[in-house]
Amino acid sequence: MADQLITPWDLDGSLGEFFVPEYITEMASEVIAQYDMQVSSMEVITTKADKGGLIWKIETDRGPRSLKILHRRPTRSLFSIYAQEYLVHEKKARIPAIVHSKAGLPYVEKGGKIWFVADWIEPLVPVSKDLAGAEQLCHAIGEFHTLSKGYTPPAGAENATRLYRWPKTYEKVLKKMDWFRNVAHAYSDMPASATILNYVDHFEQHAVNAHKALMESAYHSLVTRGNKAWGLVHQDYGWSNGQSGPDGMWIIDLDGVAYDIGIRDLRKLITGTMDDIGNWDVAWMKGMLEAYHQSHPIEPELYDLLIIDMMLPNEFYKNVKEMVYEPEIFMDGELDALCKRIAEADQSKWPAIEALRELKGDILK
Repeated sequence: MADQLITPWDLDGSLGEFFVPEYITEMASEVIAQYDMQVSSMEVITTKADKGGLIWKIETDRGPRSLKILHRRPTRSLFSIYAQEYLVHEKKARIPAIVHSKAGLPYVEKGGKIWFVADWIEPLVPVSKDLAGAEQLCHAIGEFHTLSKGYTPPAGAENATRLYRWPKTYEKVLKKMDWFRNVAHAYSDMPASATILNYVDHFEQHAVNAHKALMESAYHSLVTRGNKAWGLVHQDYGWSNGQSGPDGMWIIDLDGVAYDIGIRDLRKLITGTMDDIGNWDVAWMKGMLEAYHQSHPIEPELYDLLIIDMMLPNEFYKNVKEMVYEPEIFMDGELDALCKRIAEADQSKWPAIEALRELKGDILK
């Protein structure tokens, strides 16, 4: 009898954060039987119920481990599985090691998904929510970018790359601005409509300027170096996926790694942090850049590219884009307040970016 396929099991979030369908629990027992270990307990740590992913912490006779179902296509998941193997075994990176099955493979395929078991690193502690903590995160991801150069995925795995997609990403942001405008007009009675219409022209112009700057930059020349020369970008790096542990900072949850220019991770970390503190703080940004530069030296052309990537209205786009799919639910008072807060913070963004331009020589010394 063919395996039942794992499909998303809670699209509307009504079943609870830790609910797991019985057939998946039964599959977990079959997967565990393919490893040389005895499991005494299992604890659901997090689920991606809307995508079909899951993490358990398992207690075994070999110590604590994680058992994970990757929600992506198996061929895409193989790219990240073998990247983790490369980083741990060839580069000695502080990343949880993957446990091999009795068949000698770093994964098991079941239910149409890739499953894997990895070491559970203890203790892992989040860094402090201050500039010193931000600098630790930046230094660690710079180290990761340096170590990940040279990775080659095995036959049968997808060649996951975002290296050549920067122009398309910028064009997508620009195109969606018009969608936001049209949806806000169509649902004019929703609480957030007036605010979105008030700011969308402003952020659309920023997207236009950023796209023009990208096309006039050294980007097209830089990407000719190719995927392996640039290495891997985490794509979801932040205050939870970089933590302090034995012998230094550890980086976890590598499921989305892809070839890209490393400053994409750095930009997301900086602009996300500025969004969290509600103000574009030059001292924080300078400290974060210098910490990254120590572990992964930034070339002058890359520094310019980082500034351009900050010019995009990333925070407005990230927080508003879901309105296209469920406007009657999403365009509520909460979104209205969020848009006003982003617009207010945007006033300090541009003086901060200008200051960073002037500090280029000082930071890259």
